[in-house]
Amino acid sequence: MIWHYKTPGIPDELFERLDGIPLTKKEVRLLILSALKLEEKSVIWDIGAGTGTISIEIALLCPQTKVIAIERDPDVANLIRKNCKVFQVTNVEVIEGNAPDCFADLTPKPDRVYIGGGKSVKNILLKVWDYLPPQGKVVAMANNLENLYQISEGFAQLRACNIEVVQSSINRLETRGLSQVFAAIAPVFILSGEKIS
Repeated sequence: MIWHYKTPGIPDELFERLDGIPLTKKEVRLLILSALKLEEKSVIWDIGAGTGTISIEIALLCPQTKVIAIERDPDVANLIRKNCKVFQVTNVEVIEGNAPDCFADLTPKPDRVYIGGGKSVKNILLKVWDYLPPQGKVVAMANNLENLYQISEGFAQLRACNIEVVQSSINRLETRGLSQVFAAIAPVFILSGEKIS
């Protein structure tokens, strides 16, 4: 197995990539996983799963959890499948579909949802809320002010409880030429909210 540790934080370079498909950086994944407050035997929807980094980290941490990775682009969905094979995870189901249109066909229903961004993030948040049970949790990432506003407005409209907002500010040591410098990773906002009833 390529990652045999019991901790999250798989190095970015271990994942297969496609040009133009963003990868959630290791340090940001750690914040997202913490915000999800994972439990064993959960059902998690990873909406806009991209390279599958969040799905795979969850699958390795909670092998009895079912992860449904939703991705609209068939090539990107195949990339997730490839990464699942690389990490030998079998509890990730990859669904090719447009969110939120595909939600009604998905089973089982989630108790945790991660939304990786996108143009219609507020609409996705509002629609996925109906599928959550009480104490269900949504975590969403915003990498721009427009998405930050949409997610915040969506949580307010839904009257979500226990809302948390974290902004990442992460620097990595990198070698550039003969020098070592701290390079900033683009800051993101991670928002989470809980459904009470």
